[in-house]
Amino acid sequence: MSDDKTAIIFYDIPFAEPGVCWSPNTWKTRYCLNYKGLPYRTEWIEYPDIEALCVKLGAAPTDVKDDGAPHYTLPVIYDPTTNRAISESFDIAVYLDATYPSTPRLIPAGMQGIQSAFISYVMSRTVPHLGQFARPLVFQKLPPGRSQEYFKRTREASIGGKIEEWTPRGEDRVREWKAAEKGLMLVEKSYQIAGKETGGGFICGEHPTFADFALAGILQWCKESFGAESEEWKDILSWENRRWETLLNSLEEFA
Repeated sequence: MSDDKTAIIFYDIPFAEPGVCWSPNTWKTRYCLNYKGLPYRTEWIEYPDIEALCVKLGAAPTDVKDDGAPHYTLPVIYDPTTNRAISESFDIAVYLDATYPSTPRLIPAGMQGIQSAFISYVMSRTVPHLGQFARPLVFQKLPPGRSQEYFKRTREASIGGKIEEWTPRGEDRVREWKAAEKGLMLVEKSYQIAGKETGGGFICGEHPTFADFALAGILQWCKESFGAESEEWKDILSWENRRWETLLNSLEEFA
């Protein structure tokens, strides 16, 4: 965190509890900024205000809505040194590598495509299962009023059903929780293969890269959604011989 006038402004999404970083997507960028050691400060933007902020800054939309209108999301950074606003966590990482080449690299040279593909694989194996449990809890922890209303309305429209009905129950809960564990087990196999080749604890060797931060962001999302003392979070930490606890601990200095 910094009060420097040249510090990057990092826009994040708040919980009702002040200062809690929870979004898996914004966590990617927070890790990146801390890893590079770049001065920045956080500004917290509630969900309904994201679009107006991005339009004001000139940050590009990250998707298109069903009606064809641009869709704006966080993270976004504004860099006063270059007078540029960058959206989407992967594009932010590419920008930071290009603009600050003397800092630790986030994406190894020639590996943007591979990193992007691995992140897509990680998300496909984890988010569909974990999201059923995490999203209703996120909803409860958002600032009441506008943020909760926005989240409920937009997520129910995109996912379907009522948010109160998303969490699996009974046998469905057991099955989906096992599927979440299996998804992370498959991701862990990639880390095993990488470790045998490089001897390092990260997906590309001894040093973390953007792909590691993306996975860690999903884990942080789970931690803040379920709660650090919850049985669900303790269960996740126990999986794969505590692999994910080890990963988060190895990245703690950049959190």
